[in-house]
Amino acid sequence: MRKMLSAALFALALSFSAGALAQEAVNINQASAETLATLPGIGDVKAQAIVDDREANGDFGSLDDLTRVSGIGQKTVDNLGDDATL
Repeated sequence: MRKMLSAALFALALSFSAGALAQEAVNINQASAETLATLPGIGDVKAQAIVDDREANGDFGSLDDLTRVSGIGQKTVDNLGDDATL
């Protein structure tokens, strides 16, 4: 009985932690630099460059358009996976 209770509590804890770690996709056409910086491979400098480019050139039509931002290459875009959206 004790093992079953421990297993149930462990499963419950895992489900809560997985939900807390799950992140909604970041919309690159709307997100702030602070939010963009949370994306994999995008730090503070690249995040601000994304915002600056977006303000100067308009919204991105696709995630691949991020490569127009200095310092962001196709590998970075590929690594975004499902973390970024339009």
